[in-house]
Amino acid sequence: MPQTTPLMTVTGSTLVIAPAPRSRSARTPSPYHRLFALPGTRAFTAGNLLARLPMGMFGVSAVMMIAGQRGSYALAGAVVATGLAATALVAPWTARLVDRHGQARIALPATLIAVLGSLALIVCVRTQAPAWTLFASYAATATTPNIGGMSRARWTHLLRDSPASHHTAMSFEQAADELCFMLGPVLAAFLCTAVFPEAGTLTGAALFLAGMLLFTAQRATEPPVTGAAARRGSPLRALGPLPVLFLCLGLVFGSMEVSSIAYLDAAGLGAASGLVLGLQAAGSCAAGLLYGALRPRGLRTCLTALGVAMALPWAAAATGSVPLLALALLLAGMATAPVMVTAMSRVHARTPEGRLNEGMTLAVTAIFAGISAGSAVAGLTVDHLGPSAAYLLPAAAALLAGAAGTMTRTSFRYRSRTVNSYQHQSERGQPCP
Repeated sequence: MPQTTPLMTVTGSTLVIAPAPRSRSARTPSPYHRLFALPGTRAFTAGNLLARLPMGMFGVSAVMMIAGQRGSYALAGAVVATGLAATALVAPWTARLVDRHGQARIALPATLIAVLGSLALIVCVRTQAPAWTLFASYAATATTPNIGGMSRARWTHLLRDSPASHHTAMSFEQAADELCFMLGPVLAAFLCTAVFPEAGTLTGAALFLAGMLLFTAQRATEPPVTGAAARRGSPLRALGPLPVLFLCLGLVFGSMEVSSIAYLDAAGLGAASGLVLGLQAAGSCAAGLLYGALRPRGLRTCLTALGVAMALPWAAAATGSVPLLALALLLAGMATAPVMVTAMSRVHARTPEGRLNEGMTLAVTAIFAGISAGSAVAGLTVDHLGPSAAYLLPAAAALLAGAAGTMTRTSFRYRSRTVNSYQHQSERGQPCP
């Protein structure tokens, strides 16, 4: 018979009650289990993921639909580029309205306008309408709310007194970004080729609307609107050098994608480019989830790891080994999530009270600008120097990000000496990166 621990022992005249043996099943819950044990978090996360998946579908779907029906990739690319430019202009204003008037009140009408723009694009493509109608239709989708920013704002509101749980939530959000942008293009390409050319855009619009309806219906977790605070300060001024950091990160992402596609195409493996790039996103997704369960690191440490990791694809490309390149991209992807999580934490800490959605949207806009510039520069480098040399661009951009991170750290320390900055961080319970 196995020995059992007595529940009661007598020592002299004292009765001692021994603690009951701990069951093997009574283990400490994981940080993510504690996160989603909060009321309402599972519902708004489900809506958030459903609405976020189409963000990786719309661009690919539009290109395949327009090119398939009109026979011009130049026209398709120009339409998508126009939509991205319009989004860069409109998104911060949409985010500002969300901060001032509430998520449900602004995000839902903005979503309806964006969905109508997608449907109008389908109609214009199908009916052979003039080319300018395609530009106008896709530009209307610029009202798409920053669903990732709104979800992060909810976590920040719910976890304002728990910095450790807030770090876990931000890591989960970054992993969700990577997962959706990994699966979205694959789903879009499948729908446009296996069903019909408009299926990707149509499915994306339906998922986006359904997810946003579910997300905005969760009013209990929506951050309260504080009208006076929403007009306090400028997020762009408060962020300081942070937009430069996000611009450099966008350069990393854009140049890496184009360089990889060009390299694999030159190796006769263009059809496998989606799979290889998916490894990079998968690495970032896995690293984001793991990083959320660990103690957060400083931004300088994360950027140093990014600089080292971004040199790996260039070294692998020099060997001519595609499997080695795939492994290098996986490791490079694992270095991006910690940087994004830590940098976003600084956005939370520095954005004025009541302007969080606007601050995060400005960061995302800077990333998109960097992606566009990185893609263009990488394309020119591939044409003139070859795809292997183009892999130097992500490494150089990572070094620039490290320099921008140093500027950000200095600025953050200076601002943190002021009483207002200290009170702002302590009231919101944000970790000081």
